[in-house]
Amino acid sequence: MAHTLEEIARLAGVSRSTVSRVINDHPNVKPQVREHVWQIIRQVGYQPHAAARSLATHRTQIIGVIIPESVTTLFADPFFSLFLSGVTTACNEKRYNLMLSLFNGPDGPGGMYERILHSASLDGVIVASATVDDPLIPRLLRDCIPFVMVGRHPDERVPYVDVDNVGGARMATEHLIRLGHQRIGIVTGPRNMMSGRDRLEGYKEALQAHRIPIDESLIVEGDYREGGGMAGARRLLAASPTAIFVASDVMAIGVLKALRQEGIDVPGDIALVSFDDLPIATAVEPALTTVRQPIGRLGSLAVDVLLSLLDRPPQLQAVADKIVLPTELIVRASCGAMR
Repeated sequence: MAHTLEEIARLAGVSRSTVSRVINDHPNVKPQVREHVWQIIRQVGYQPHAAARSLATHRTQIIGVIIPESVTTLFADPFFSLFLSGVTTACNEKRYNLMLSLFNGPDGPGGMYERILHSASLDGVIVASATVDDPLIPRLLRDCIPFVMVGRHPDERVPYVDVDNVGGARMATEHLIRLGHQRIGIVTGPRNMMSGRDRLEGYKEALQAHRIPIDESLIVEGDYREGGGMAGARRLLAASPTAIFVASDVMAIGVLKALRQEGIDVPGDIALVSFDDLPIATAVEPALTTVRQPIGRLGSLAVDVLLSLLDRPPQLQAVADKIVLPTELIVRASCGAMR
């Protein structure tokens, strides 16, 4: 049996217009009334007509998540599963639907942009894992499409949520310095991503603060993949580091494998600290000392910021929110501090 707004109103003891305002997320409804109406809606299994709701609110209740990564990378890196879990949880709480787009099709990023963002099916977009020079960002700005980036962007007009990558990397490097290390290598993230640049900056700040010369032979660029960690470790060995800071847990797994293949003990010969605190950090031997970033929270907060942006009057939508979350050093066996 299909229920009507009138029946929902009768069961809830409110007017039909109140039910309509609740369904369309109108702000002028008392919180207790809103929750009561939604309780009745859930009890009877009423499904608001999506097309009618869209016409009333000028919203589709759909937001997009765009990740300019290959499908293989997305599902191989546990960072993205934690991030998308946070996004999905927030969307469910706010009664929004989610559309995931990967720039991995035969028509390339440009074709994906035209097909997805110009379809009028999205209220706004969350962009994750984009490079500094990604052409998507200026196109979003040009077309006035509401969006939020996960990760800092150098353009002041871009709203974003991020973690304190500089502070976290500085904290990790200073931990190694306190353990007595002077020759500390780093496998950075990609230099065309702000997280890669910021974590390198934090590493350098720690060395400079302790008057340790920056040795370029101890700095190698990685790609946030396990293979990049293995290659970076092999390059660093020529510079004889006593410790290595790795800019992601996934790369740190590669570093561990490369060092093990060379017969190098961690932390006995080389101490290791990484960044992320993914579940894999405790699944390896030795367990990784790592900088914890709240990945799920990044996803849910990106949804909150985007929906807040959508609710603003047009004259305030150009104000770019910039939210940076703190990080935390989690000390385990790989750094040698627990021996």
